[in-house]
Amino acid sequence: MGFNANLLIDLQQMLQYQFMQHAFEAGTFVAIIAGIIGYFVVLRRSSFAAHALSHIGFAGAAGAVLVGVSPVFGLLLFTTVGGMGITALGPRASHRDVQIGTVLAFMLGLGVLFISLYTGYATEAYSILFGEILGISSIDVLVTAVAGLIILCIVAVVFRPLLFASLDEDVAEAKGLPMHLLGMIFMLLVALATSIAVQVVGVLLIFSLMVTPAAIASRLAKRPWRAIIASVVISLTATWLGLFIAFYEPYPVSFFITTIVFVLYLAIRFIPQSLLDRVPGKFP
Repeated sequence: MGFNANLLIDLQQMLQYQFMQHAFEAGTFVAIIAGIIGYFVVLRRSSFAAHALSHIGFAGAAGAVLVGVSPVFGLLLFTTVGGMGITALGPRASHRDVQIGTVLAFMLGLGVLFISLYTGYATEAYSILFGEILGISSIDVLVTAVAGLIILCIVAVVFRPLLFASLDEDVAEAKGLPMHLLGMIFMLLVALATSIAVQVVGVLLIFSLMVTPAAIASRLAKRPWRAIIASVVISLTATWLGLFIAFYEPYPVSFFITTIVFVLYLAIRFIPQSLLDRVPGKFP
C-alpha cells in the first residue's frame, strides 16, 4: 500500500489492521509513561540505572522463555527485583554506579545462562533486544495499560516528595523525607516503565524513549510540570510518527523512533540556551 498525500486517509488505512491498532494503543501508553518517568530519570541523573534495568529485563525475558511463559512477565519480575537490589545496596541515587554495575553484571550472567540452557529458537527473547511493537498482542496491550495505570497512580501519590528529593537530596534528607523509601519507589517506577517501554524500542534502544525526550524537554522548560508535558509530547510524537513511517517502509519501527528523537535532541542541544529562552511560545 502506497503513501497518500491525504494523511487522514493514510491513518484510516493503517488502522484497518488490528496489529496497527495494537501498536498505536501500546505505543501511546508507553510514550506517556516513558515521558513522565524519563523526566525524573534525567533530573536524578539516573540514566545508567534505566539502561541497566533494561538489560536486566533481557535476562528476565530469557528466563521466562526458558520456563515457557511470556517474556513480559520475566521482564517485570527481573527489573523489579533488580531495581530493589540496586536501591538496597546503594540508598543514595548519586552514589549508585558501582551497585548498578555489580547487579547488572550478575543479571547479564544469568541471561547468558538461560539462553544457553534453552534448546529451541529463543526468538521472543531476542526480539526484546530491538522491540516488537508491530507483533504485540491484545493481551500485551492490556498488560501495558494496567502497568501504565499503576505507574500513574504511584507517581500521583509521591510526586511532590519525589520531586523535592530529586532536586536536592541533601536538603530533602535534612527535612526528614524518607529518602530510602523514595529511592525504592523511584527504582520500582523505572523498572515498570522500562519493562513496558522495551516492547516498543527494545533493550538496546531504551534511551530513545526513557531519556532523550526528557533531556530535550529539560532544555525547553524549567518548571517541572511543563517539562513533563513537553517530554510526553515529544515521546508521543516520535512514537506515532515512527509507526506511521514504518507502515510504508520495510524497516524496524524502533529505528524510526530513535532517529526522530536523536535528530530532535541534536537540533536542541546545539542551539545556545540564550536563544532558546527567547523563542516565542517556548515553555517558561
